[in-house]
Amino acid sequence: MTESAPKASASKTRLGYIGLGNMGAPMAQRLLDWPGGLVVCDARAEALEPFTTAGASAASTPADVAAQASIISVTVLDDAQVREVVCGPHGILSTAQPGTVVAIHSTISDTTAVELADICQQRGVLLVDAPISGGAGGAAQGRLAVMIGGSDEAFEAVREPFGSWAELVVHAGDVGAGTRMKLARNLLHFVSFTATTEAARLAEAAGLDLRTLGKVVRHTDAITGGAGAIMLRDTTAPVSEDDPWFSILRHVRNLGEKDLALAIDLGDRLNLDLPLAHLALAGLGAGLGVGNDSEDRPAEPSKASSASTTREHA
Repeated sequence: MTESAPKASASKTRLGYIGLGNMGAPMAQRLLDWPGGLVVCDARAEALEPFTTAGASAASTPADVAAQASIISVTVLDDAQVREVVCGPHGILSTAQPGTVVAIHSTISDTTAVELADICQQRGVLLVDAPISGGAGGAAQGRLAVMIGGSDEAFEAVREPFGSWAELVVHAGDVGAGTRMKLARNLLHFVSFTATTEAARLAEAAGLDLRTLGKVVRHTDAITGGAGAIMLRDTTAPVSEDDPWFSILRHVRNLGEKDLALAIDLGDRLNLDLPLAHLALAGLGAGLGVGNDSEDRPAEPSKASSASTTREHA
């Protein structure tokens, strides 16, 4: 079955929002002045009150939302709750009209997103996986990033309303791509957190103030861009020596290998194991696509060769 075209006229389309928790509530609040109107749904009656007071309509079930809205955002806990909201007895699909767009903002499995999109497509409903990044602070400020997996038609339908609460709206690809991008982003996030705990142990063992170190890290990451500063290439393939990136990334590698070696040496002297630092030192050059520092240096001359050279230049 081919996808139906999303319902037209973005600003006149009525929006629905299901799930008004720490992330959903501030996102939905930025839709209260949407010209087409907003209908909200949450299992907790107290979560609805600020929205109905501000002029939004309340719905008792996801089905009631779908009976009124053409673009529906879903921000609930996990895969099971998403399935219930979309396909359950009182779910969106029980009332949604063809052309309705359902956006899943929860971080779920990409396979769940693809499966649900196929089920929705059978009803003429378009589902996009649209996970978000930026945390509760970003939601409150309207500065989130949203990564959308879905058809071009569905992306065009949601781009304008999502811009009410997201500073960055990207089309990651087909359904499932938004979730895959979010998982890659969060891999970096939480590996970085683990590395942060390792750096904190090193600093603590060295007698340093951890809060002051935290200030330094936040200050300098705001200037340099942190880990994202090197994410500017469109491939992870090795970099050829005539590529302009080669000298840049080789410089990054050289600095990184030097500083990692110094940190590991400090840890050794403090009897502190730094497993992530060792992994980083071993994999930095290859990961950047420029090999290890030792591969750039000429081989050390043998003792015999050195002696011969010494005699020749004596």
